[in-house]
This record gives sequence, C-alpha cells and structure tokens, in this order.
Amino acid sequence: MHSYSSQVSAPFSASGGRSSRPTEDPSVAPGDIAVGVVIGRASEYFDFFVFGIASVLVFPAVFFPFASQLQGTLYAFALLALAFVVRPVGTVLGMWVQKRWGRSTKLTLALFLLGSSTAGMAMLPSYASAGATAIALLILCRVGQGLALGGSWDGLPSLLAMNAPENRRGWYAMLGQLGAPLGFLVASGLFAYLWSDVSQADFLSWAWRYPFFAAFAINVVALFARLRLVLTHEYERELEARELEPCDIAELLSTQGPNIFIGAFAALASYALFHLVTVFPLSWIMLYSHQGMGQFLVVQMAGAVLAAAAMPVSGLIADRVGRRRFLGSLAVLIGLFSVFAPWLLDGGTLGQDAFILVGFVLLGLSYGQAAGAVTSNFLPRLRYTGAALTADLAWLIGAAFAPLVALGLSAKFGLAAVSLYLLSGAACTLIALRANRVLAMKD
Repeated sequence: MHSYSSQVSAPFSASGGRSSRPTEDPSVAPGDIAVGVVIGRASEYFDFFVFGIASVLVFPAVFFPFASQLQGTLYAFALLALAFVVRPVGTVLGMWVQKRWGRSTKLTLALFLLGSSTAGMAMLPSYASAGATAIALLILCRVGQGLALGGSWDGLPSLLAMNAPENRRGWYAMLGQLGAPLGFLVASGLFAYLWSDVSQADFLSWAWRYPFFAAFAINVVALFARLRLVLTHEYERELEARELEPCDIAELLSTQGPNIFIGAFAALASYALFHLVTVFPLSWIMLYSHQGMGQFLVVQMAGAVLAAAAMPVSGLIADRVGRRRFLGSLAVLIGLFSVFAPWLLDGGTLGQDAFILVGFVLLGLSYGQAAGAVTSNFLPRLRYTGAALTADLAWLIGAAFAPLVALGLSAKFGLAAVSLYLLSGAACTLIALRANRVLAMKD
C-alpha cells in the first residue's frame, strides 16, 4: 500500500546535518503545496490499505476457499506484493505519457486507473461462482493499482522539499507522509464498522465491497484537488524552473544508479515496519489469537492517530538534529523494538495492543522523515524521475513482501523470524546512511 509514493528530500551533509544550499524565495507557498501532497497521498494509501485489510479479512474466504486459512492469506499477501513489483513499470510508462501529452494527462489517466481498479475489485465474482477467473480478475485489478500508483507521481513532494525554508525541511518532509496514517485510519474504520455491524455471512457476501466503492469516490476528489494545483501557471512555472520533468531512464541509471540504490535502503527500517504494524498483525490475530478482530481494528485506529501525532514531532526533532542522524537513531530504536516483538505479539491482548501502539509511534517518527533521504543527491534535471524510482525501489524491497515473509516465516519458525526480518531492515538503514555520508565526504 507511497505513498505508498512520497519522496521528500532534505540535503544531507557529511556531518549528518542539512546542507547550506541557499533556498530561493518560492513563488508558490510550501503550505499550498503541502495541501496537494497530503490529499493525493491519503487517497493512494486508502486504496492500498483497503486491499491490505481485505487480504486478511476477505480474500482467503472469497477468492481462495480451496486453501487453508493460512495458505489463503499467504496467497492474498502475494497479490499485495504484486502491485509494488509492477509499480516501477507504471512510473516509466507515466514518464512516457507525460513527455508526450503532459503532466495533467498522465495524472488523470493514473488516478482513473487507480480508482477503476479498486472499484473493479468491489464487483468481482467470488471463486465459488467464477472459479479461477475470479482470481485472474483480482490479479488484473491489482496490477492496475500498481501501474497507476507508479504513474501518479506528480513531483509535488520534491517541489515541496525544494521550496521549504532551510530550517524547516524536516517539518515539511513529514507533511506528505501524513497521508499514510490518515488513509489507514479511514480504511480500518470502515472495515471495523462493517465487521462489527453485519453478520459474518453478509460481510463476506456484500459488505466488504463498500470500502472499495468508497475508494473510487475518494480518488475522484483527490484527482480534482491535485489537478487544481498542478495545472495552475504558478505550479507549472515552478516545476519547470526546478527542472522537475521526466529524464532519460538510461542516463539516470548509468549516472545516478548508486543514489537510487542508497536512497531505497536508507529508509528500509521504516518501510519494513510499515506493513509489520498495519497488515501483518491482522493476519496473526486472525489466525493465532483469541482477540476479536473488531476490537483489534479499533486498537489499530488508535495507533494510526498516534502515528499522525508523532509525525509533526519527527519534523521538529529532525530540524534540530538533522534528518540523517534522526533516521539513524530511529533505526536503532526499531531494532530494539524488533527484539521485543515476539513477546508482545505472543503476550495476549495486552501485549498485542502494546505492540501496535508502540509500533505505530515508531512508525510515525521514522516514516515522517523516511521519504527522499538522499533525493537531493540527484542532479537537478534527473531529480524528478530519480525521486520516483527511488520511492518505487524503497517500497519494493522494504514493504512489498513484508507481510508475506513475516507470516510465512513466523508460521514455520515462530515469531522470532519477525524479529530477525525487522532487525535486518534496521541494519540496512544504518549501512545505507553510512554509505551516503561517505559519498558526501568524497564529493
């Protein structure tokens, strides 16, 4: 589930603070850009969280009834990852469309595809009525979501970062990330209401479809809100002045490949934690816990509120200590959190709730500053495409397979496997941040 796509950057110096690059007086207020970023990202996150929650509550019974509940959930998590696999393809196709027909055409097509793919899932037949065709259609819709998310990159997060005041970059970096807890809050709230208000038979028959229909309506609102921004002369002039236009992919990879690679790994701890406190716990509770799912969804909603509250705090702290140092500190805390994860998840209702609430606070702090960790390293004319592909790779290696791997390994080897998985993400973040520092010193 950028976004799942934000890439907000703050230049890093070798000392771990922010660079002293002067900030030009922006012709577009950062606050105005932030509105478009939050609205756009919240709608995208909502779409993906609806799919993620349904992967646990709905899809095993509706599309994979021939398998055990565990196996059906693993199949659903494989489809969850599929969108992140095809997302880079969507980015490349979107850049091609933008070069020929403009940014507004690309954005309209991408969000229409995203909304249509999500709403299309609401109208799919079950396996009981259509057999393998139902699964094939679900796969097709999921691929559509992934392509659309890649193609929906509008450059506003990068523009926001470049127009933000020098001493407030951490604050403005977290604004685009607010869409994640907001999208999850609405998605989990809808499912919590439906799960508790109708019978299990009705939920699996028709009630689960309503969040997918709602996603289409939310995407329409988000589309007009974002088009209203990117189509104004002020924004078009500012995007062009900052060279935020598509570039040649081959040139980008040959000259700036290391920056894409390091950028993807610099926030790996946060991206891994992302699905391990949102989607994976739902599967663990459904399969191995006695806690009611409706009650657990309410706890996760509380966690989303805590994450949203923690994000502004991350901005204030990062502006004081520097984003690289802050991300490194959070990676260490996430590593410590991973050590206690098995005892919390296996500790009954109290332990499971503590895992969610503490995990969401860490997610808000880390994810608030995770996007675009080294985007400023790109040459100006390569930054637009470089930021998008860095986001794609970060989601692919950090979050795409996290629920699938965590559930599969924990079911076979126990919850200690989840600790090792999250701990490896924290280690990768620290190594990538160190590599970025070494490269900055050489420059």
